[in-house]
Amino acid sequence: MPQQRWLRIIPAALITYTIAYIDRVNVSMALPSLSRDLHMDSAQAGNVAGIFFWGYLLLQIPGGHIANRWSAKRFISILLFAWGIAAVGCGLVRTWHELWIMRLLLGITQGGVFSATLVLISHWFPRGERARANALWMICGPIALIISSPLSGWILDHWNWRVMLVSEGTLPFFWLIIFNMLIYDHPRDARWISAKEYAYLEGTLQRQGAELERVHPDQTLRAICRPQVLLLIVIYFLRMSTEVGFLMWLPSALEKAKKLSSAGAGGLATFPFVVAIVAMLVNSWHSDKTGERRGHVALPFALGGMSLLIGVSLSQSLPVLAFVFVCLTTIGTYGPLGPFWAIPTETLSRDVAATTMGVITAVGSLGGFFGPVAIGYLNKYEGNFQHGFGLIGLVLLLISGLCLKIRSVREPAAAGT
Repeated sequence: MPQQRWLRIIPAALITYTIAYIDRVNVSMALPSLSRDLHMDSAQAGNVAGIFFWGYLLLQIPGGHIANRWSAKRFISILLFAWGIAAVGCGLVRTWHELWIMRLLLGITQGGVFSATLVLISHWFPRGERARANALWMICGPIALIISSPLSGWILDHWNWRVMLVSEGTLPFFWLIIFNMLIYDHPRDARWISAKEYAYLEGTLQRQGAELERVHPDQTLRAICRPQVLLLIVIYFLRMSTEVGFLMWLPSALEKAKKLSSAGAGGLATFPFVVAIVAMLVNSWHSDKTGERRGHVALPFALGGMSLLIGVSLSQSLPVLAFVFVCLTTIGTYGPLGPFWAIPTETLSRDVAATTMGVITAVGSLGGFFGPVAIGYLNKYEGNFQHGFGLIGLVLLLISGLCLKIRSVREPAAAGT
């Protein structure tokens, strides 16, 4: 019988961040109609899509610290309510400047959720389970896109972008009640956990925590400036630029290439993210099985970059085959996530890991601004998405090379999983 934490903690984290992801990226489906109604060119549309990440960085560092020192459950609950207000506000704007402001506020209110969830997972899953646990809740991104792309397209075809943004923006309010019923900060707080599972978790987590180097609070800045951490920041920055640039402009590229309806573009846009889910689960399972992290991060980035470059080169002559390769791009943008986020908690003590993960997500997430903006400018001046998507492919290959510099972490899978 599966251990209860896999059936409670992971689904709750998954659904929470799926809703966050829907409210973050649903604007990608609406960009064509938003651009017409709010009189935006491609560069302005990219700015509106990307400004979210300037707000997103503000709570990343304090978010992990607050979750670790206070309560991940309470902190995420507050953010759920706050981002629901901002998400609904996006559907009530009258100008693109107002939308820019509301997207910035949406980023601020969602900013602490990611690092707080990473802290929560580290409280419930020992080292040998952590890549799988991370991957299982991080498939929220692809799942959100698979759910929201056709749904958002259908709403756009039957109503308009305002109805889409407002209706999807109310989801956090409904989920907040259920989330508070399911989540506990630590195994010791949960009434449903068995004595056997509790003993395994407490003993294993304490032993693994004792094995790590302890860092005095005054040395936190020095720990964050370690070459390993700085490298992870650069990798995550570049990875976010490719992911967000790809997903924000993919529906527009499909709609422009094939002159599809919103629902049609949304339906096609789901295929790459089915590939993403498979890649994340298989890669994280194998990483935990072998205890190897570095290669399981580097190889998917290389495969994704090569696939996108091949897709771009075939887009004019063999568009169907090109789309197949474009779908494989998400092996690179999503496949490495499970083992990647296992690395900080396996190489740093708990005293500093939460803050470090906040720094990685805060600085790295700025790539989510530059990716859409760069592709928007290239599309504006080149008249197509080939140059922008080609740039993404090259950056994915660059990331793969940088990953080979990550300090290798080899740990056997934990017993009892």
